[in-house]
Amino acid sequence: MGPLLYDRTDLRRRGIKLSASSLLRFEASGRFPKRVRLGDHSVAWVATEIDAYVADLARARWSRR
Repeated sequence: MGPLLYDRTDLRRRGIKLSASSLLRFEASGRFPKRVRLGDHSVAWVATEIDAYVADLARARWSRR
């Protein structure tokens, strides 16, 4: 079995409410994990990469205090 994947709904549940164009721009600049293409019109993200991204944001927030 492969890695757990998150779709856009899962991202929103985790507080990531970026538009599709913002996600593309963030991915291209290396500021957000790259998507996994599942089909012609379907994408997802590796769950562990998204969870690490959110954890990094939280760590950065606490380190600024």
